[in-house]
Formats: sequence, C-alpha cells, structure tokens
Amino acid sequence: MKKNLFLLGFMACSLTMMGQTDKKESWYFKLGGSYFTQTAATEFPTVGGNAALNKVYVGGKLTSEESVTGSFGEGFRTGITAGYRFNTRLGVEMGVNYYSSKDKTMAQTISDVPITANGAYSFKSVGQITAFDVAPALVLFLGEHKGFEPYTKVGVLVPVHGDLEITSDAYAPIAFSPTGIPTAFGDVHSVDKVKPNPTVGFMSALGTSYKLGKKISAFAELEYRNFTVHGKTKETTEFTVNGTNALAGRTQAQIHTNYVDRLNVNSNNALTNPNGTDSSKPMDELSSYVGISGLGLTLGLKYSL
Repeated sequence: MKKNLFLLGFMACSLTMMGQTDKKESWYFKLGGSYFTQTAATEFPTVGGNAALNKVYVGGKLTSEESVTGSFGEGFRTGITAGYRFNTRLGVEMGVNYYSSKDKTMAQTISDVPITANGAYSFKSVGQITAFDVAPALVLFLGEHKGFEPYTKVGVLVPVHGDLEITSDAYAPIAFSPTGIPTAFGDVHSVDKVKPNPTVGFMSALGTSYKLGKKISAFAELEYRNFTVHGKTKETTEFTVNGTNALAGRTQAQIHTNYVDRLNVNSNNALTNPNGTDSSKPMDELSSYVGISGLGLTLGLKYSL
C-alpha cells in the first residue's frame, strides 16, 4: 500500500511538471478529523521487565502463552492545514495535527490464584500514545469536474511533542524476606510516561474536494502513514500500593530510566555492571521501538481565499 501510493504521487508529480502550468495562485485552509486503523502489527517491547506476552495460569500452572503484537496506528486525529497553490496542478500544504491512539494491551498475565509457587501473579499493562505533529506535503491537483476536484499528496510527518503513557495494574509481591522470598502481596498501580527521540515518518494520501459554495468546499482523504519511534527517557508519574500513594518511597533508579543503544559494564544496570545498580541515579535500559502505522479516513471543510 505504501509503495503504491508513493509511486502514484511520484507519477502525478512528474506529469504535473510536464503538463499544465496555468496560473491559479491561491491560499486555502482545511479543518478536519480522522480515524485510523492499524496496518502493520509488530511485537511490543518489554514493559517494566515483563516481555510482550499474554500468559494464562490455571491452578498455578502455565496453560497458554502468546506474543502480544500491535501498532499504535489506530486512533483519532484532528488537525488544521494551510495550503498554497502555485498553479492549477501544483500546491503545497503544512498541517498541524493532534493524535490520540487507541489503548493497546502491551503485556498481560492472568492467573486464577493470587500467587503461586512459581511466582505467577495477575497484571496488565496498557499503552496509549498522544502526539502533536507537523506534516509538510506536496499536493497534485488532478482537475475539477462537476464540483469535484481529486488530488494526491505525499509528504513527511514530524512529531514535535508527545509521549507513550503505560498504565499497569497488578496483584504482586510488595514485601520480601531477607532471602528474597515474597512475604506480602497487594494491588499495585503505576503510570509511566516514555518520551521519544526525534523521528520522521512518511505519509501519502488520495482525496477529493467538492464545492459547497464559492469559497467553501467539503473534502475527504484516504491517508496512509508509517513511522516508528524509540524511547529516550521514562518516568514513573504514579505509583500506589493498595490505593496508597507510594511514589515517594521509590528510588531514582525505579522512577527514572535512560534508554540507550547498548549496555556495558559502565551502565547503571545490574545485568552488565559488576557493581550493581546505583539507586540514586536513573536506570539504563535498552531502547525499544513502537510502530505508528495506519490507514485513515479524514473528513472536513476547506476554505479558499
């Protein structure tokens, strides 16, 4: 789908450069809302040390296990776009959008007993992405007929602000003996916010406008977009045990995480550092990626100056 839309946009661009150049300079503005469905599912990253798995225990024994896959490309978007037509066929647009993804289960364990000899307990981690992005694009108008004017466009997506919020609820150990054996269990709730590194994505769209008046038109677009983001930092913003705020009792290493491409003996992580973890500093963990690919329908209004 992505390749086909890109080729269509490229071919239309080529035809435009060789074709009609009648002047029709004008500004226009568009306001619209979109709903996207995910188009590519990948395995989610590890969440709080838990692999992206859906496990089911019955009587303390593991009865099923499967990978949890998905994309944060499903969700709602609203945006405003400014456009400029150089001539009858060629124009450019700059969109500013706010996107909110659908909640996605990233890891889960279901057990019919609170705690078992092998350490199984019930928990669920759910993620949601919210983001603002800017979207510059090249637009190729394909000609007007009976009020309809189809067009195609290709461009890039540049997220400028946003995060991945992960909410986890578990019945888990909350106290341990000196030898590390759980001695008490409780309801644990936490919220982590992951800030991303800068990234750039790709988008392409097919659409049409329909004149409602001299300057007002309705428009519809079928848009494909694809990009991935990887974490930069993570911070725990909520942590409660049996409904009581326990965030103050967490160490810096438990609250803050720096994502890195490689762990070594100097990293603040007990897996590779022979000195263990310095609890007064943020934890170092391997950076992980999540996908935001989707196919969406946008409906809205266009005002031409």
